[in-house]
Amino acid sequence: MGRAHAKELSRSYAKGVIKVSSKFKAEDFKGIALSEEDFKEKKVIFSDIRAKAYYAWTAGVAISRFLSELKEGKIIARKCNKCGRVLIPPRMFCELCYRPTDEWVYVKDTGRVNTFSIAWIGVNASRLKEPLIPAVIEIDGASPGMGIYHMLGEVDPAEVRIGMNVQAVWKPKEERKGCITDIKYFKPIK
Repeated sequence: MGRAHAKELSRSYAKGVIKVSSKFKAEDFKGIALSEEDFKEKKVIFSDIRAKAYYAWTAGVAISRFLSELKEGKIIARKCNKCGRVLIPPRMFCELCYRPTDEWVYVKDTGRVNTFSIAWIGVNASRLKEPLIPAVIEIDGASPGMGIYHMLGEVDPAEVRIGMNVQAVWKPKEERKGCITDIKYFKPIK
């Protein structure tokens, strides 16, 4: 590519206008392969940076407290005093009233199955010998329709029913980490 073409291209870029011209052909813009020697001999400008990037992630006020309480074997929710709803998982803002929630409320570790599935295929798409039974559990003490998505255990898949009463089975205190899996699963209760 000659200097005249390069100047015309530079002016087009400087004005923010890129013109398609028959003067320029793809072969005019062939790159030049770089070799390892080009870098060693510093023929190419480059930076070799080893960044030490440290970061923290937060679950936010409501979920952080929820997870901390799970570590202690308790389930906590938030209450909106305007509509009276008890929200689980807890939220700092009531989406029905468009206002901040008012107080923390402990709820029971029991509830009812709202919906469930029986999965014979694992997360890695392999066939399972024993099915997984994920379910939404409406927690006692929370408002209707408020629940936790978790697993059912200690139950024959054929016996699972919507409305079935269940209770949390907790990991031993020394194994809890402050995550939803501190509840191993929910089992049926009579």
